[in-house]
Amino acid sequence: MSRGMPRGWWAVATVTIGLAAGVGPGCEDRSHGDIGDEINLLIRRNDALVPPATERLAAYGRKALPQIETAMHTAAPYGRLHLIAALERIGDPESAPVLRHIAVYDVTPEVRDAAEALLVRWSGETAAPRAARARVALAEIARKRAAGEGPLLFGDGGTPGLPSTVGAPDPVGASPKP
Repeated sequence: MSRGMPRGWWAVATVTIGLAAGVGPGCEDRSHGDIGDEINLLIRRNDALVPPATERLAAYGRKALPQIETAMHTAAPYGRLHLIAALERIGDPESAPVLRHIAVYDVTPEVRDAAEALLVRWSGETAAPRAARARVALAEIARKRAAGEGPLLFGDGGTPGLPSTVGAPDPVGASPKP
């Protein structure tokens, strides 16, 4: 024992360290895994499990946005449509840049249209933050399209006169081609 330290110091330090170690794991945030589970249902299923999963995912609000954005890159078209529906249900203005990107670059016309349609609906609202972000996103979509930006299409759907990138991988969950 060190000189000059109060007698009970070691006991207090030991109890404090023990409490900190015991309480730490109890405060762990498990939402990341739970959000991922709901997203997996949305991108892998196209049945009656989708609406309840959408509602559970929406309950996480803004916290779910990064994982939804990441999932957009590998989901099949119906999965991306489900994720857009989840973004609509969440309704956070921070979704506007994600929707803008999808509306410009997604390879599936239905998915691009769904993202843009959601931004159009939001832009007409009176809720200032979301409507303003949606209007900015729509203006950026128009600017990018006017500049010739758009989705990178593979195979026969690519730009005429440019080499095709046949052999690009099908999206996860894509139906086999006949």
